[in-house]
Amino acid sequence: MKRSKSDYRIQTVTNALRLLEEFGADEELGVTELSRRLGLHKNNVFRLLATLEEMGYVEQAEQSERYRLGVRCLELGYAFSRHRDLVRSARPVLEGLARETGETVHLGVLRDFQVVHLDGEPASHLVATTLRVGQRLEAHCTALGKALLAASEASVRERFDRERVARGALEPFTSATITDREKLFEHLRTVASQGWAVDLEERATGLCCAAAPVHDATGTVVAALSVSGPLFRLDAERLLDRAVPAVLAAAARLSRELGWAGA
Repeated sequence: MKRSKSDYRIQTVTNALRLLEEFGADEELGVTELSRRLGLHKNNVFRLLATLEEMGYVEQAEQSERYRLGVRCLELGYAFSRHRDLVRSARPVLEGLARETGETVHLGVLRDFQVVHLDGEPASHLVATTLRVGQRLEAHCTALGKALLAASEASVRERFDRERVARGALEPFTSATITDREKLFEHLRTVASQGWAVDLEERATGLCCAAAPVHDATGTVVAALSVSGPLFRLDAERLLDRAVPAVLAAAARLSRELGWAGA
């Protein structure tokens, strides 16, 4: 018999979430009041608050010494709203890009220096790139990842260098994968300058891809769009002639949908 998901529940996590929910009606709450509402010992409540405060989910008011929601809760709310708006706005753009190119298209975001594929549209050809919705791929060897890295703030690339490149964590998936530090960052500078990236069999032999970054209303890079297909249809010349202009136009359209007024 299949076990209920409630059987896997971790009580401490449940209590922490219950605690956060208590701030839905009250801006500030103290340890005693939270203890009474949750039916937990004051010591347990204090430990939960200390943990949540360290992570930025609650903060303590200096004057009252009571607790209130922290900025991390706001950031999560924005992230939830942004992703819903992003995927919803991207759907017609993905469909149009797939119709125009006849190839598989994806919407991806950067998480922990991997590309998370949020949505996609399949190609019209029998031989085509498979959809990767929900999958993660390393950023250094994909057009999506390189477009996102290149267009992000310098601090993102510095952290990428420190946490991944300097540790020798760039896996060579094919002979075309760029794993040399100097070559990779020079390549990313070129991508940033031209506004688009390509992957010529860097992730998989016989697979080529073009991608361009997507901006929100503040100009922040929030995602990237890509067109991918087999080498025999999207070699270097056709990738540059067909896929790059199409994905650039689609990324610009989605950016405008998200409120970006940049060039």
